[in-house]
Amino acid sequence: MFNSAGSVDRLVNWLSRLPGIGRKSAARLAFHILKLPAEEALELADLIREVKDKVRFCSTCYNISETDPCAICTDPNRKSDTICVVEEAMDAAALDKVDEFRVRFHVLGGRLSPLDGIGPDDLHITELIHRIGDEVKEIIIATNPNVEGEATAHYLSKLIAPLGPKVTRIARGLPVGSDLEYADSVTLMRALDGRQEI
Repeated sequence: MFNSAGSVDRLVNWLSRLPGIGRKSAARLAFHILKLPAEEALELADLIREVKDKVRFCSTCYNISETDPCAICTDPNRKSDTICVVEEAMDAAALDKVDEFRVRFHVLGGRLSPLDGIGPDDLHITELIHRIGDEVKEIIIATNPNVEGEATAHYLSKLIAPLGPKVTRIARGLPVGSDLEYADSVTLMRALDGRQEI
């Protein structure tokens, strides 16, 4: 692409591998980085390094955190009898913005997708089952409202129901095909308030 700047071409190639970033957007980002003062570009590089060094997955809920267990798992003000199951850490962050919804989370690390080769063993499902004890009264399944999310919810409900807790699914306040991370707080609260047993 850029004959005289192999490093810029490599940067564009790398940035275009990010989700939602096409070749044109990657080129715009690369040229923006080039225009930054050196200290700002190096600050970005340092932040990426810091995130990779410090951020890990909580060994309890598999959310991202700089501590283990994470702040959500150790918060005594959260309902310990309710676990909200989400696909990704971004989904937990979106739901956690709803102030009235102070529960614990469990991040699956994806969703069932046989076409992509993602089965139950590729997700944190076994770890979720191990978290369900006598104190857990409800499991809220908050996977995304798309085909894979619905399949994951159905699979989890069949697996969890015999263990005793009530299994609910967030209501259809979210449009089908959307992602939790892009929903506003009002929509999320309606979806949570209208959850139903499955």
